[in-house]
Amino acid sequence: MAILSTTAQLEANQTAITAAEGLQAFTLDGIEARRANLATLYAERRYLTTQLAKENGSRPFMKTINFGGLSY
Repeated sequence: MAILSTTAQLEANQTAITAAEGLQAFTLDGIEARRANLATLYAERRYLTTQLAKENGSRPFMKTINFGGLSY
């Protein structure tokens, strides 16, 4: 098994999300089958997007919050 680049992993993840969104569960001959867990796929996509940004030398979007003159 080859080690995939972050970009390739992100593309595979998006393909899985698209497939799962299209047909999440179905029944065939009385047997119910489910596709991938979307929550897990979305979490992996967030991780991979952040990882790709790090590899490309950019930072993911961060919002500054101001609490009465103190910024975090």
